[in-house]
Amino acid sequence: MTLSAPTTFDRLLELTVLLGRDMSSAFEGTGLTTARTHLLWVLHGLGPSTQATLAHALEVTPRNISGLVDALEASGYVTRSAHPSDRRATIVTLSEAGEKTMEQMADDHRRINAVVTAAVSEPERFGDDLAAVIAALSTLIDEASAQASKEPAADGSGPEPDAGSAS
Repeated sequence: MTLSAPTTFDRLLELTVLLGRDMSSAFEGTGLTTARTHLLWVLHGLGPSTQATLAHALEVTPRNISGLVDALEASGYVTRSAHPSDRRATIVTLSEAGEKTMEQMADDHRRINAVVTAAVSEPERFGDDLAAVIAALSTLIDEASAQASKEPAADGSGPEPDAGSAS
């Protein structure tokens, strides 16, 4: 049996596995996960924020944000403080350790970006091409998700037909 040459999608999958393995290695022993790190990046970009703002930015539930912030606070990456004008709100801020971690991650990102762009012949076009690939994959995923929500599951469960539909 002869294996065919890897497709572009095969290469994307290979890249996903490589990046996942790198993140797992980098997060080992830090108390960080992909979701927690995503929250740190958003907080680093926004500055001190309410949990509601973070939930909206990460497109997750307030309950999910509470769990992420709890874990990041327990690990020493963020602090919570009372909102100055809203007794119901809490402000989340990067701690000194969180700031230091984010500075290191930002430095790592710049270094990795330099290595990656140096490896391609047209760095500006490469970035644009990657953006186009991400947009195309996002569209495919959104379409598949919308289609899956319309179809009954294999076990017969799933959405009920609309009352006005002909089915």
